[in-house]
Amino acid sequence: MVPIVALWLPILASAVIVFIVSSLLHMVLPYHRTDYGKLSHEDDVMQAMRKAGVAPGDYLMPHCSSPSAMKDPAFVEKMTKGPVAMMTIMPSGPPSMGGQLAQWFVYCVVVSIFAAYISGRALQPGAPYRAVFRFAGATAFIGYALALWQDSIWYKKAWSTTIKNTIDGLIYGCLTAGTFGWLWPR
Repeated sequence: MVPIVALWLPILASAVIVFIVSSLLHMVLPYHRTDYGKLSHEDDVMQAMRKAGVAPGDYLMPHCSSPSAMKDPAFVEKMTKGPVAMMTIMPSGPPSMGGQLAQWFVYCVVVSIFAAYISGRALQPGAPYRAVFRFAGATAFIGYALALWQDSIWYKKAWSTTIKNTIDGLIYGCLTAGTFGWLWPR
């Protein structure tokens, strides 16, 4: 068993590596540029939402207040007629990624902490690189990718986006695994 405090270097190093590579994947490679579509009448929709005073938050449209209300003919008609949407309204203002990038880095550290915990409980100091890679990589992949599938299952997010994010998660998991294997205590 390896105590988690003995794994501080692979925890921080893997978080930094994943943070940098994820930034490159999203800024340099074009494959995430098709994750979201543009409404054909975007300005009209935005104006209507401003007029309606839609505040930041998560919304379901049409909305019903209980499972029994899903059988109400008026609700069924709205669902049939459409559009049906789940949407997140973000605060207005100039684009700023600072807070989101800080949260992403903290998330990368948290995933690496879990990878350290699982690997540290399963393996001894001096464990072979491949064993460390397997435990840390599987744990990090789970942390970066599997929960995203729920968005496609329940919220109808495009499976193509989920698959691309899962591939990203596999890359991040492998980077975490390689870092842990490289820096594992001897």
